[in-house]
Amino acid sequence: MTIPSLDATGKVVIVTGASKGLGRAMALGFAEAGADVVVASRKLEPCEAVAGAIRAMGRRALAISCHVGDWDQCEALVDATVDEFGRVDVLVNNAGILLHAPIAEMTLADFRRVLEVNLVGCWLGIKAVVAPMTAAGGGSIVNISSVEGIAGAGGLSAYSASKFGIRGVTRSAAQELGRHGIRVNSVHPGGVMTSMAMTAAQAFADVDPQTLFKTMPIPRLAEPVEISRLVVFLASDESSYSTGAEFVADGGLLSGPGY
Repeated sequence: MTIPSLDATGKVVIVTGASKGLGRAMALGFAEAGADVVVASRKLEPCEAVAGAIRAMGRRALAISCHVGDWDQCEALVDATVDEFGRVDVLVNNAGILLHAPIAEMTLADFRRVLEVNLVGCWLGIKAVVAPMTAAGGGSIVNISSVEGIAGAGGLSAYSASKFGIRGVTRSAAQELGRHGIRVNSVHPGGVMTSMAMTAAQAFADVDPQTLFKTMPIPRLAEPVEISRLVVFLASDESSYSTGAEFVADGGLLSGPGY
């Protein structure tokens, strides 16, 4: 028995929040696996840079500015993808923001802003691809949640609420869309070496990272490529029996207290 390599040959993939960090790694990972990629984020210029790197790999790419919390922009993103490539096979709902503040100090506007991008944006992305994926005979949707979508963290009430919500949206969507051949799963990374992780680390300046790492079976942060490989697998035909499921990649952070 041979273990198959990650293969997304010929698939058309949309990755949101793809201008940097984990989204960039996933966009490049899909291209390496043979996919054509739509690189979407609010800022167009860094998306163009990622798209250029993908074209240099011999794959087709399209860069699009999109605010995922806006329905018209989400619909336009999917329409542009279908116009350019003829279909959508994979959607990765990765766009997200993190704002740190205790509940007593966080403004309602900031709380709603996090939910709009992280949770509403995920829901709108799913809504926008249902018709073209159904027309194409199926597809795969991967929603990027977090370990904070499984266990809460002080100071991250909005972020954690949004990531918990993604779990529910994922399961409901899997129930609705399975009959159309569309699989929907969520990925729950732990700490990843990205600018967002560095922002979170600054918010928890009183926490010694080495002490935290000592409690983990894999005592370090993840490299973005380690998460992107899991996402490419869930988008590929190799994961054809997985839907409505939650995939944790956290170095064992949630496995237990470490004693």
